[in-house]
Amino acid sequence: QDAFVAFHVDKVLVSKYLKSLQIGELAPDQPSIEPTKNKMLVKDFRELRATVERMGLLKPNQLFFFLHLAHILLLDTAAWLILFYFGTSFMPFIVSLVVLTISQVQASWLQHDLGHLSVFRETKWNHLLHKFVMCHLIGASAKWWTLLHSQHHAKPNCFQKDPDIDMHPFLFTLGKKFSVELGIKKKKYMPYNHQHKYFFITLPPLLFPTYFHCHTFYIAYTKRYWVDLAWMLTFYIRFFFTYGSLLEIKSLLAYYFIFRMLESSWFVWVSQMNHIPMDIYYDNNLDWVSTQLQATCNVEQSLFNDWFTGHLNFQIEHHLFPTMPRHNYWKVAPLVKSLCAKHGIEYQCKPLLTAFADIV
Repeated sequence: QDAFVAFHVDKVLVSKYLKSLQIGELAPDQPSIEPTKNKMLVKDFRELRATVERMGLLKPNQLFFFLHLAHILLLDTAAWLILFYFGTSFMPFIVSLVVLTISQVQASWLQHDLGHLSVFRETKWNHLLHKFVMCHLIGASAKWWTLLHSQHHAKPNCFQKDPDIDMHPFLFTLGKKFSVELGIKKKKYMPYNHQHKYFFITLPPLLFPTYFHCHTFYIAYTKRYWVDLAWMLTFYIRFFFTYGSLLEIKSLLAYYFIFRMLESSWFVWVSQMNHIPMDIYYDNNLDWVSTQLQATCNVEQSLFNDWFTGHLNFQIEHHLFPTMPRHNYWKVAPLVKSLCAKHGIEYQCKPLLTAFADIV
């Protein structure tokens, strides 16, 4: 079905794992699609998918990704060289922080591409470079990310199925329907009438340096991702050896915590702009296309927006075709718009600052 097709690059390789799950054939007199799913939309989307494959839009341009990795490595090196050549006074300290933050966020966009198997045609090379970028350059577990992010893609904005909205209702109340439900039940974990104010000082700056830091190690340890843990240790050894040779321990810890806060803020605003303002509720067992479009919106294209968001401004196209290389999103966007128009589905696309405001 559509979700299986969307997630996997090598269909022949992964199809063998389905054999142990087969329980029989569908009876000839049974409908091939559930009543909760839009049959005509599914049919048209599968035709679109075939068109996309014929157009070669699922084939990566490896020069694009090589240059992207090169600029990440150059920025990562420059951050240390700034402190080495100009000293550790206030201005070099701040400039180095900004440069390293840019490198880290751009690395997080690249690991996203690798995790979706969209950089190389062979799965093994995606996995190998994913470990280098996610574990060594960023210091987090690649398998941890894949585990959580695959659930998000399968059921975006579906409560208790999408881990990206697990903050409801303990930190924030998300979505109009859930807000009403909590009001009726008279449940209150936080002062939700002020959540648009405390959002600024909680989720954006603190997600990475607190929760993600602990969670990635916890999952990697409990699930025995020993290879990931070994890769992750190389990040911390490299960071504390190189920067520890220039900074005193207090300055080193401050440097680390501040760049994690800056990285976290950038990541949260970009990752939430496409989903949080959209419909959030329980899983209604809709078809693949309806599930993705109901939970996702786009941000207008520009060279800056593409770079700043790692092409996640094309979130609709990314969710419909998760393995598509990001440099091809703009090519498929007109076809997706036409599909939405034909079936009367809203295709939301907004300016970047409007998307940020909609989060609040």
